[in-house]
Amino acid sequence: MIPSSPISALSLGPLTIHFYALCILAGIGVALWWATGRWVARGGDGDDLFDIVFVAIVAGIIGSRIWHVLTSPEPFFGPGGDPVAVLYIWQGGLAIYGGVAGGAIAVFLMARAKGVSFAALADTIAPTLLIAQVIGRFGNWFNQELYGPELDAWWAWDVTCVTNGQMIPGCTPGTYHPTFLYEQLWNLAGIAVLLFLARRFRLGGGRVFWSYVAIYSTGRAWIDAIRSEPVLMVGPLRIHTLVAILMAVVAVVMVVLLTRRRRRRGGEVLAADGSFALPAPAAAEETDDVDPDDGDPEGS
Repeated sequence: MIPSSPISALSLGPLTIHFYALCILAGIGVALWWATGRWVARGGDGDDLFDIVFVAIVAGIIGSRIWHVLTSPEPFFGPGGDPVAVLYIWQGGLAIYGGVAGGAIAVFLMARAKGVSFAALADTIAPTLLIAQVIGRFGNWFNQELYGPELDAWWAWDVTCVTNGQMIPGCTPGTYHPTFLYEQLWNLAGIAVLLFLARRFRLGGGRVFWSYVAIYSTGRAWIDAIRSEPVLMVGPLRIHTLVAILMAVVAVVMVVLLTRRRRRRGGEVLAADGSFALPAPAAAEETDDVDPDDGDPEGS
């Protein structure tokens, strides 16, 4: 049985360190490190990527919080709600689709400002988003949040509803489906599948990113369907479940369309500058998600 963490924060004098925030920051750090290596292999500049990612992180956090508040408004604007709590992101409540949307807009604008390929950026960052999500989900364990129905099994999560010596409001002690763990395992498998597909089918031109969306959304659809926290409903479906299903369909369609475009154009964007061929050093090393012999060196 999975135990609960007895603490979710650590007080050092006037400073309170929230473990949820640490998990998010750790995920961002690992993802940035991995993305930098991938970007440099595509001929990009690591400093440019840092600038882009920094802006994208800020936009992603804002977007994820906005999406969470819009889809789960009761704790903030319902009876007894606290509107000021909208700002308390360390208590949890960052929705991935809002984060990806906000981050994607920021990356698009920054790509134009830096004069680099948005498609190459998206393909570079896509697998790293999954590892960031895996690490970030540990924050849900520390906060004792995002679990499913009651479960009597060896892998059940024993939720005590007690953290830092206090009861968590609205929490009922019991053993539940550890949906945070389900998503972590799905995302780890997703990384392996995504990198395999990217290399096996020589994905580029944005197809790595949309494959990420398809893989993640497929798992999120069934995992979210068994989560128990209150959320906006659309008919019989939770809003997150419905969005996940729609995004999985959109992603598959986009992969098909981009694959057809690649055939028409005789290649697709692989390098940071928008060309169809990788830089010579990267081609020699054979990066993890593109075939260096594939593509048109004359493309743009």
